[in-house]
Amino acid sequence: MRLESRKARTSAILRVMSQSRMSFFRSIVCLFCAVLGFIGTARSQSYEDEPINYLKARVDDPVARLQKKIDRGECTPSRDDRTGYLKWVLDALDIPVSSQTLVFSKTSFQLAKISPRTPRALYFNDSTYIGYVKGGDVIELSTVDPCQGAVFYLLSQDPHEKPVFERKTHECLQCHASTKTLDVPGHFVRSIYPSRSGLPVFNAGSFTTSHASPINERWGGWYVSGTHGRMRHLGNVFVTNKENPEKLDVDAGANVVDLCKRFQTSGYLSSHSDIVALITLEHQTQMHNYITQANYETRRALAYQEGLNKAFGDPAGTIGESTRRRIESSGEKLVRYMLFVDEAKWTDPIVGTSTFSVDFAARGKKDPKGRSLRDFDLKTRLFRYPCSYEIDSEAFDALPSICRDHVLKRLYEILSGKDQSREFERIDQETRRAILEILRATKSALPTYWKE
Repeated sequence: MRLESRKARTSAILRVMSQSRMSFFRSIVCLFCAVLGFIGTARSQSYEDEPINYLKARVDDPVARLQKKIDRGECTPSRDDRTGYLKWVLDALDIPVSSQTLVFSKTSFQLAKISPRTPRALYFNDSTYIGYVKGGDVIELSTVDPCQGAVFYLLSQDPHEKPVFERKTHECLQCHASTKTLDVPGHFVRSIYPSRSGLPVFNAGSFTTSHASPINERWGGWYVSGTHGRMRHLGNVFVTNKENPEKLDVDAGANVVDLCKRFQTSGYLSSHSDIVALITLEHQTQMHNYITQANYETRRALAYQEGLNKAFGDPAGTIGESTRRRIESSGEKLVRYMLFVDEAKWTDPIVGTSTFSVDFAARGKKDPKGRSLRDFDLKTRLFRYPCSYEIDSEAFDALPSICRDHVLKRLYEILSGKDQSREFERIDQETRRAILEILRATKSALPTYWKE
């Protein structure tokens, strides 16, 4: 009995020691993987690598789909002598002319043909941006692939060449994949201090603009048509004092409703660079980046977790706490931006000069009370119901389910009033309830608890 008891105690001690060694080993492996994970994370920020594989993964964006239609003979590009393929491209991609904004700063690769006399025209809808330079060799296109983020194309304006949307990567990503785009292939609006030639005064710096940017930092190097009361911006004017470039005559560029005296507008599809279109553009570009960032970060976190599961023999699909926190962190950033938490305050109403405000709002899905997330406020903020209309985009729906589910859960907690934290106190209860009702009526595939 004593021998058996001694053997039992010895066996128990050995099991404990074995478990301790396994626990120690597991801790060392976790630490090792964490170090590799840190290095891997730094390396994986290069979107060229797995799991993103930006350069090689198949894309399915609006421009790629249009090219397939051309290849199948379902549509034929047409051009005119005035703007080349521009009108056809806008019609084919359902982009309204009223979205036109005009930038005269030399901040595009066709800069030699851009100046205050010949500004670059930008047009956009919910997913695609078109850049047109008067007399330019190409039309520039930037669009959103639901999984890969921003994708870039050029269309030659040469009438002797077969019209083909040519995808571009490294040439565009030099500028369109940086801190300005949240370190993902993305879009951004830039505000500079321009000289009279349109060249940036480099020693003055620049601003990346979103809905959080103060109005007085916006639109340097842009034409702006519209009224905005006592608020001032950097648009429509040039640097005259290179020693103190920030000392602009902003009053001279304020509340301009007619651009005809500033350059020959007849060479463009519209005579406007609508202030409301500009503000909408600034919100949307960064919104696209936040969606892409959440998408990329989730896919990277899940790929890293998959490696850990294989290393430890854990069941496929196991999600560790650190992985979940990493995913939820990117989701929280997206939620904040979607709800305009940091939107800059306005002191005066803003009014555009084109039909953009009407055209944009008309595209919105309405609830039974006739409300839409695309309804403008324009008195104290951009939208009457501050929740981004991009929640109804392909890119949002294509978020990995674990991230999308977290974002929808957080939105419900905030809009239903369960989350009363100070972070979201700018959204009053009536507005929260209205957004909740609009989404219930217009957004498909919401979780069941949204209907309760």
